[in-house]
Formats: sequence, C-alpha cells, structure tokens
Amino acid sequence: MKLISVNVGATRLIEYNGKTFRTGIFKSPVLGPVSVGRTEVQGDGQADLDSHGGVDKAVYLYPAEHYPFWRRELCEEIPESGSFGENLTTEGLLEDAVCIGDTFKVGTTVVQVTQPRTPCYKLAARFSRSDLPGRFLKSMKSGFYLRVLEPGHLMAGDRFSLCARDVHPITVSHVARVYHFRSRDRCAIEEILENHSLSVEWRDAFEKRLDSIA
Repeated sequence: MKLISVNVGATRLIEYNGKTFRTGIFKSPVLGPVSVGRTEVQGDGQADLDSHGGVDKAVYLYPAEHYPFWRRELCEEIPESGSFGENLTTEGLLEDAVCIGDTFKVGTTVVQVTQPRTPCYKLAARFSRSDLPGRFLKSMKSGFYLRVLEPGHLMAGDRFSLCARDVHPITVSHVARVYHFRSRDRCAIEEILENHSLSVEWRDAFEKRLDSIA
C-alpha cells in the first residue's frame, strides 16, 4: 500500500453549462513532504465546505488502479495524478477491500476512512462531460474520504500501514452500493450503522432512511 502522489490546487473560478462557480477540483502533484492538518492538506483549496473538507472529509484518496479504466472509458489520456480532485493518489487501497474505520499511518500522519465519495457537477465540469457523475457512480470506483486523527507530514513514496479497524468493519464499496442503489434495504442499513467510524453526514442520512422505511 503506497502513496503515489500528494496533490493540491488553489480554488479557481470556472464556467460550465452557463454557470460560473469556484472549485478546487483541479489538483496537481507536489514534491517533498506536505503537512496535513485536521481539516486540510497544506496548499490545497476547498471551495465548497459543505461538500468537501471538514473533519470527516479532510483528505480525499483515489486509487491509481482506476486511471486505466477511465482512460478507456473517456478515451482521454488523463496523464497525471490528481485528475479526479484527489489529494492522495495511491496503490493497493481499493474500495472492495478497505473498510470504513480502517486507520492507517502514512508518513507521520494517522488517517481514518470515513465514507465513499459522491460525485457532483464539478466532476462533470473538470472533464467537460455531463454524463461523468452518473458513470462515476455506477462504476463503484468512488475513492474515499479520510479524517485526520494525528496531523503530520507525508510525501510520495510513503507506505500505508494499517493500525486499526472498526469492530464492525464494512467495505467502502458495500456502503456506497447500499447508499446509492439499495436505499430501502433495512437490514443492510442497520448493519452499516453498527460501524462507529462512519462520517456524521452519512450516518445521519442512513438514520433518516431507516425512519422512512415502514
């Protein structure tokens, strides 16, 4: 399990589908050690703090293994890490094996997996593909967010070491599948809610769904 690159970028104003908005999705790899705090990666801009950032979504990780798939799907080179807005591009950390609550040490930083990513219109704007958010969702290649338990430094080439796992481990891909495609599966939702590390946002959403199921 290896960190391929650390990616950051300032926010910028862009225009897409007749709307102008600010986004931090354009990120590029940086060299050398990078400081990681409780809610952000040094040098990184976050334009929409409701959708990105905060304690439960301080860092976004995306597997490098998915890049060949998207190059084929989109018929684009997609040459560099960070193209999907991720802070960390990694090798060996896939959604069907990594669990919510998995805690890793990387460099001197300790991070914990909190939730899958839900794509939004800014991903469509990044690639000028209005269909991309839907395709991204169906692909189950979501990547996932991390909370920072111990701030520190990390850099490309660092290894991830698994330190701990939630007492009720459940994979990132399973949580994403239930959230997006099995929204009224009471048993699956109850199972997910046994996990103590799930982000507050997704916990609240699953609890509301339970309340709505007759």
